[in-house]
Amino acid sequence: MKARNIIALSAFASMLLMSSCQSNKQLISCQEDFKSLQEKYQAQQIELATTQTKLTAAEEKLAGAGKQLAEQQQANKELQKALSESINQGGANISKLVDEINASNKYIKQLVDAKTKSDSLNMVLTNNLTRSLSKEELKDVDVQVLKGVVYISLNDNMLYKSGSYEISPSAAATLSKIAKIITDYKDYEVLIEGNTDNVPISKTNIRNNWDLSALRASSVVQELQNKYGVNPSRLTAGGRGEYNPVADNDTNAGRAKNRRTQIIITPKLDEFMDLIDQAPDNE
Repeated sequence: MKARNIIALSAFASMLLMSSCQSNKQLISCQEDFKSLQEKYQAQQIELATTQTKLTAAEEKLAGAGKQLAEQQQANKELQKALSESINQGGANISKLVDEINASNKYIKQLVDAKTKSDSLNMVLTNNLTRSLSKEELKDVDVQVLKGVVYISLNDNMLYKSGSYEISPSAAATLSKIAKIITDYKDYEVLIEGNTDNVPISKTNIRNNWDLSALRASSVVQELQNKYGVNPSRLTAGGRGEYNPVADNDTNAGRAKNRRTQIIITPKLDEFMDLIDQAPDNE
C-alpha cells in the first residue's frame, strides 16, 4: 500500500510539474525534480527489501532460540529430577560425589589407555606410592616405575656435603617426604643404593668410590631410621660405586647425573600379586 501511494504521488507530481512549466528552464527543473523523486522511490524500495530480509532472519533466529529454550528447560527438569532422587536416596554431598566420580573416571581412563598390562601395573604402583604427597611435594621427588619397581632418584648435591657422606641440612625436607612414603606403605621393602661417577675419591678415610657410595647409602638409611622412625628391618643399604652409570662420565653434566642416590621400593610378593590383579587386561 505504501508503494502504491508513492507511485500515485509521483505521477501526480509529474503531471503537476509538467503543466506548470512554461519555459525550457522550468522544464529542466521539473525533470530534475522528477528524477529525484524516482531515486528516492528506488531507495525506499531497496530499504523495504532489506528490512523484510532482516525480519525473516530475525524470525528464524527467534524460532531457533525458542527450540533451544525448550530443550534446555527439558534438560533442567531431568537434572532436577536426578538431583532430587540423589538427595532422597542418601543425602550425600553432591559436589564431593561429583569430584570423586570425576577422579575415578580419570584414573580408570589412564589404566584403560595403558599400552600393556605392565604399563597399567606401573601406574597402579606410582599412584599407591605417591598419593600421600601433595602436588607441591612431588615437585621435589622424581618417581619412576620400571617393571613393577619404584625408583626415587635424589641428586647427591642436594643430599650430601661436597665430597662427603654426611647428610646436608638442606636434605631434611626431601627425606621427610621419602620417609612419609615409606611409612605409609609398611609392606614394601626399601633399598637405598649409592652411585658415583668415575672420578677417583681422594679422602684419607675413604678408599674408593665403592666405599663412598656404600657410606652415602648407609647415611640415608640411618637418617630415615633415627630421625624419621622408619623400621630398620625394612631398609637395606648398598653401594654400586661408578659401575651403574645413567649418563656419559666424559662430561660434567653426565658425571652430575651419575652422582646420585636411588631409593628403590618394591612390594613383597603377596602385595605384588595383588597389584597385578588390579591392573586391567588390554585385549
